[in-house]
Order: sequence, then structure tokens, then C-alpha cells
Amino acid sequence: MKQVLAIRHVAFEDLGTFEAEFAAAGYWVKYVEAPTDDLQRLDICAPDVVVILGGPIGAYEDDRYPFLRHELALIERRLKADRALLGICLGAQLIARVSGARVYPGAYKEIGWGDVSLTEAGAKSVLAPLSAKLPVLHWHGDSFDLPQDAQRLASTALYPNQAFSIGPRVLGLQFHLEASARTLESWLVGHAVELAHAGIDIQSLRRDAPDSSSYSREILRTWLDLPATLESCS
Repeated sequence: MKQVLAIRHVAFEDLGTFEAEFAAAGYWVKYVEAPTDDLQRLDICAPDVVVILGGPIGAYEDDRYPFLRHELALIERRLKADRALLGICLGAQLIARVSGARVYPGAYKEIGWGDVSLTEAGAKSVLAPLSAKLPVLHWHGDSFDLPQDAQRLASTALYPNQAFSIGPRVLGLQFHLEASARTLESWLVGHAVELAHAGIDIQSLRRDAPDSSSYSREILRTWLDLPATLESCS
């Protein structure tokens, strides 16, 4: 059975709707808790897919959160092997940092459901369904420069680098395709302090949540169908 390794930073920011799609595609999901598990002993080579999930810390805060240094080393090994790697929000920022790009606090928080503008490359990529202006969940306050070898796939007015790819099997998403109305309540509780500080209306977040996340699962399914790279990884 194929395996997906999901590196998680907070319990409620999990694979969300992606988990069922991985299962339908024949993948066994294993979670690793980045703050508490021994990342130095983790086999980053064996899994068919690695997903680096989101979290409420900065990709540049390894002085405060030393486990990030080990996580960055894992990502570097995975990138060098050119094996399937998906980064979501913090995960995308960590991939960008490992790839030599600057990650830094954004001028504004972007929290809420909204669309993204696809680039020409993005419209031809796995993100093509989003050209219909379908809603995704934005929940970030940090930004990053585009890695040198990456293709920009999507933007918003506040954050120009919303999605990027590095080759066919590395995908970074600043937004949360995996989130849905069903999983949103955990986010509202887990990020209650941040929402209150930012003056975000949680009723609006509930009201604007899309009824269906079928397009997000379609995007993941298309990405999983891309040819796999099986380079050595050590």
C-alpha cells in the first residue's frame, strides 16, 4: 500500500478533505507531530508522498522553535531527491525557505474565504479548476519570495505568491485547499485568540464556507496522478 507522511504542527490543521482522497487513491496516511516527535529519526525517503501542513508559527522562527531546524533538513533531503512533496501554508513557506527564498511577516493578515488569480502557468497546472474563481481558505500573515527555480501559479492582491511548483512533483500552496465547512469549527476554536485580535467575524467565516470541496479533491487527485520521480534519497 502506498504511504503519505503528513507532518503536522497543530492537531486541528490536518489533511482535512485530502485524507479521504488519499484513502480513495490507495494511500495509507501516517501523521508525524513536528513539535514533539523525533524528526531526526524520521525516514523521509520511504513515503510515496510527504505533506508539510500548516501552523501558527513562522518558517523563520527556528530560534524560538528549534524543531524547525530538523524539519528544514528533512525538506531539503526530500527536495534533493525530487520526490513528491506538498506544502500547505507554513509547509509552503518552509519549502520556499529551504529553496533559498526569503520568508517574512506580511503587511496584512489574509483570513477568510476567497479566490485566487491563476498565472498562465497556473491555468495549465493542477490548479486549473480554480480559474472558475472557486473559494479557498486564506489564513496567513507571513509572505515569501518566489524560489529561484519555482513557477508562480497563483496570486492575490495582498500576497503575490499564493502557489508555486518546483518541477512536476513539488507543490506549495499558501492557501488551504484541504479546509472545508465541516472542519472549520476546529479552526475557529484553535485560532480564537488570533481571530479576536484581528477583528475577524467568525459568523462570516461560517457563512462563506463553500458547500462542496469536490474541486479541492480533484486538484489533489490530478497531482497524485502525475508521474512519480524515484530518485535515491539518503
